[in-house]
Amino acid sequence: MKLVTAIIKPFKLDDVREALAEVGIQGLTVEEVKGFGRQKGHTELYRGAEYIIDFVPKVKLQVAVSDDQVDSVIDAIINSANTNKIGDGKIFVADLERVVRIRTGELDDAAL
Repeated sequence: MKLVTAIIKPFKLDDVREALAEVGIQGLTVEEVKGFGRQKGHTELYRGAEYIIDFVPKVKLQVAVSDDQVDSVIDAIINSANTNKIGDGKIFVADLERVVRIRTGELDDAAL
C-alpha cells in the first residue's frame, strides 16, 4: 500500500478529482496549503502598491492506494494537473504500513 501525495495548482483540483475517479479512486483528502519552489512567489498590485507574495496558494491531495494502483494514479494526476508552466507541483509516494477502517475494523487493502 502507498500514500500518494500531490501538491497542485488550486484550479486543477476538479480535473484531478475527475481523473482519479476514472481510474477507480473512491476517496481522497484535500487541504489548502501555501508554499513555494522554484517560482519563489510572485508580486501582486493592490490599490496601486506592489506586494511580494512569498507563499503561493496550492492544494495538497492525499490518496491511499494499493500497490497495483500507484502508476495509474500518478499518470492520472500528471495528465490532469499539467499546464506545462512552472509551479505545476510535485507528487510524493510513501509506503503505508497499516490502514484501519475505524467503523468496521477492516485492515490494509480491505480498508482502502
